[in-house]
Amino acid sequence: MPENANPAALGLMGFGMTTVLLNLHNAGLFALGSMILAMGVFYGGLAQVIAGIMEYRNNNTFGTTAFTSYGLFWLSLVGLLVFPEMGWGAAPEPSAMAAYLAMWGLFTAWMFVGTLKLGRGLQVVFSTLTVLFFMLAAGEFIESSLFHTITGIEGILCGFSAIYVAIGIVWNEYYDRTVIPI
Repeated sequence: MPENANPAALGLMGFGMTTVLLNLHNAGLFALGSMILAMGVFYGGLAQVIAGIMEYRNNNTFGTTAFTSYGLFWLSLVGLLVFPEMGWGAAPEPSAMAAYLAMWGLFTAWMFVGTLKLGRGLQVVFSTLTVLFFMLAAGEFIESSLFHTITGIEGILCGFSAIYVAIGIVWNEYYDRTVIPI
């Protein structure tokens, strides 16, 4: 057993579950509401920032950068959605939102390169997330419900890949053997 707990399971689960729920909305299954926003703030946002801080204590630069950044992504995304409703600025124009999502796509593509020295599970998470961000950016200009549904499905797959890796980390450590290959 490691001296410290592996915070990657917490970070990946927070990311994965929040990503699945948001993309169920993107796929058109239900409206964006407080359930998704609360997950974005607390599990996608706060839990990932905490996991990033824990990764810092474990001397893991990749984990620190990834979890802290994506935790702050979720918090900023909720801000972009909620602030205009509170009168704290105008909603971003589609081109601004596309730029925001494309920058996250670039960041994720760069982080994906780092996963080439890590397990296949993380490679799947980061590659599908890179595709998702660029699809979301394109979706700001493409007025097609089919494209948005396909983007949502891709996001659901991305989220479940993170959940799979998180469960693999927990189970493999708990059973002290490879139960789920990651």
